[in-house]
Amino acid sequence: MHTLKEANPFVSIVTLNWNGTDVTCEFLESTKNFTYKNYEIIVVDNGSKDDPTERILAGNYPNVRIVKSPVNLGSAGGNNFGMRHMSPNYDFCFQVNNDAEVTPDLIEKCLEPFYEDASIGVVCPKIRFHHHPNIIQYAGFNKMSMLTGKTTAVGSLEEDKGQHDVSGYTHSAHGCAMMVKREVIEKVGMMAEKYFVYYDESDWSARIIKAGYKIYYQAKGLIFHKESMSMGKLSSIKVHYMTRNRIYYMRRHASAAQFAVFIGFFGLLTIPKTVFRFVKARQFEHLKSFMKGISWNFTHSKHSPQ
Repeated sequence: MHTLKEANPFVSIVTLNWNGTDVTCEFLESTKNFTYKNYEIIVVDNGSKDDPTERILAGNYPNVRIVKSPVNLGSAGGNNFGMRHMSPNYDFCFQVNNDAEVTPDLIEKCLEPFYEDASIGVVCPKIRFHHHPNIIQYAGFNKMSMLTGKTTAVGSLEEDKGQHDVSGYTHSAHGCAMMVKREVIEKVGMMAEKYFVYYDESDWSARIIKAGYKIYYQAKGLIFHKESMSMGKLSSIKVHYMTRNRIYYMRRHASAAQFAVFIGFFGLLTIPKTVFRFVKARQFEHLKSFMKGISWNFTHSKHSPQ
């Protein structure tokens, strides 16, 4: 695979902006320090209220193109929109959240594993919290539980003392920063747009693994994510998408037996517990969103446009 390294592969970075031009410009400012030079950055304006073009162009950020969707396509649809605008000669697509800041050698470090193992389809760097820069958010993912429809990140909320400095294969990519080689996109397809937000990268990861590729955690690569360490205030919108997409993911990836067990778990434990919690807290909008998230799965096919 050393021929790929010698070819100086072209990396298309896709990032989404939705009413967050300040944050997007901070991300782009950090990319000025990249030591790798053969790349482009595609900023997808995902139906923002205000056009960010003038602000972004004023920053004189290198290799940046702006493409605009008139409506918010969500994370899955927005990333797909960006991928459709990548340069025809791209070798890798690097999806990076706009609320992240990169390190100078991030691209080189994420490319390295591809040179050594042709079976690797996706590489993700270590992710630490921007506002708590020594606390880990992601050092790989544990396997998705087919009982609960949930997973957890390796190293989550741990102080980074080098305990996750060994790179290796992992069960899922993280949507904050994932480098995907062209062959994977051409063979597996893009992200499933019905998710809109949440579980979309888990779904893509599962499909990529089923297609015979591996997902790799690159401990030598590092990115800082501005997401809060705490989940923060739970919104009714988040309740809706997390509920509906948890079930939707299981419909798409569980076997018949696994799905039957999951439905038993969800019906006997998750629903009563969640209803009780929201009623007790008088969070009736949350309860309504939870029930809508469940009912959505009765009226929508498990197939999704890509």
